[in-house]
Amino acid sequence: LPLLQAAGKKNSLNLLGLTEAELKEQFIRGDGPGGQATNKTNNCVVLKHIPSGIVVKCHQTRSVEQNRKLAREILQEKVDLFYKGEDSEVFKEKKASEKKKQEKKRRAKENLERKKHFKEMQQLDKK
Repeated sequence: LPLLQAAGKKNSLNLLGLTEAELKEQFIRGDGPGGQATNKTNNCVVLKHIPSGIVVKCHQTRSVEQNRKLAREILQEKVDLFYKGEDSEVFKEKKASEKKKQEKKRRAKENLERKKHFKEMQQLDKK
């Protein structure tokens, strides 16, 4: 299950395909902020991939069609992760972005140490 959390982040071209026969689609009322617009419209899409049992709920926009499209993209990535595991493009992209983030954090820490050292040297020069 932790692998599936990587889905929905990036667009990949090399994903497993989905057929409409494998999908079960429902439209429900969304939750969260939005007041009457949310409470009276069924524009939240719940999409289930029957063979794997993966369920995606998408309520990112007010448009049912856009939510349907987004739900299919996210579900496709999750199904790809489910079947391919660490060989999936989505997983590789997630790992690469984590590595990039860690490198950025390390450089920021080095810069902070350099600045701190520079200020200490200035304080010593003044005395």
